[in-house]
Amino acid sequence: MVARAQDRSYRSLSGLERTASTSRVLNLAAVASQNAGDPEYESAPFFKATSLNGAVIIKHRLRADEQYIFDQSKRISTKVIIPFERTDLGLGGRSLFVGQRGWQDLLYQLRGSQEDEARDIALLEALDELPSLDPFLLREHLKRRDFKIANCYFAISAADLERMQRFVSGEISKLVDLAYGGGKGGSPNANISKLVSLLLSGQDDARLEPLRLTLGLEGENFREGIFSWKGFLYYKWVLNSLWPELRQVIAELSEIKVVGPRDYEMLNQVKDVGARVNQAILGQVRKVRASLQVYDDAFGELTQAGNPMAFRNFLLKSPEMFITLGERTGMVSHIASFWRYRFPKGRPLRVELDELFDILQDFHQGLGEDDDHKAKTPGEAPEGELLDPASSEAIGRAVV
Repeated sequence: MVARAQDRSYRSLSGLERTASTSRVLNLAAVASQNAGDPEYESAPFFKATSLNGAVIIKHRLRADEQYIFDQSKRISTKVIIPFERTDLGLGGRSLFVGQRGWQDLLYQLRGSQEDEARDIALLEALDELPSLDPFLLREHLKRRDFKIANCYFAISAADLERMQRFVSGEISKLVDLAYGGGKGGSPNANISKLVSLLLSGQDDARLEPLRLTLGLEGENFREGIFSWKGFLYYKWVLNSLWPELRQVIAELSEIKVVGPRDYEMLNQVKDVGARVNQAILGQVRKVRASLQVYDDAFGELTQAGNPMAFRNFLLKSPEMFITLGERTGMVSHIASFWRYRFPKGRPLRVELDELFDILQDFHQGLGEDDDHKAKTPGEAPEGELLDPASSEAIGRAVV
């Protein structure tokens, strides 16, 4: 249950009312508000049950006191919040976790209809398979599961998709020589464009057969490996775009000013949590980069050394690695997107102390700092990254 009260859960739900989806949040209530009357939205809804189609779906990092409702331990779960009133999330709502004991019985009570129940359950289970709710991966994953859903639910712009395609083209150009014979039967650029389109289409296609033969994979192993490969390429592209945004967050945390009453004990707690958040951000990005380096090394073996076995072995392991990579990228992506939502560019960087404490606490818990705190030495930036020299202490100084 999400009740209206003066706590972080209420403020978080209420705050979603004006924001769109992020890597951690799929805000179907906002999609409903923005696309009411759109024929495609009306003909291909996300969920068939009206109540679910106005829900807020969250990738939630489970706390210790929430583990007991699951039969097996989990780090991340998919939380479904059905608002009491979708036009006013501040009124709260009812919630459940996908996979908790008895969750389908709870869902039956909340849906309000038996029509297409099996389809909505299967869709929720498909969402739970993903490490995050990044719109590109969400769209690709649900295509593979044969769900017909309107494009308005996947808020990736045409410009972003074009940049993603250019990035992937640059990444896989050397592979074309191996799998498609370079310029044989067409120009190299045409072959690269063809392979990129096939990889990003989300559909099985016989034209991928040369790639399958090059990698020596069969059936489901090939399909799962290709999807996870797309995930690695997507997260590599995301990280390249995300770093400038994270650097801005770190810089703005050093500039933010507290307004209103000050409690000096809470002020010290904010400094402590802020410093931990900073280190946890850097630690998570290091781990994302380490995972991407595993991919780069395996791909290099394929394209530079002509050794397909290394990349084949990577693809066989990649579905499991992809989940962890997605969780970690989603953690830092959420921080960048939420910070910019709360503090738009050009607006004064001012906040009350208790709200800043809540924001940093949310970041701290979402980053999993307690699990992943043993990163490199404090203040050490990821290799190759040009952070401000004092960035490791920036958050700790935020409110002085």
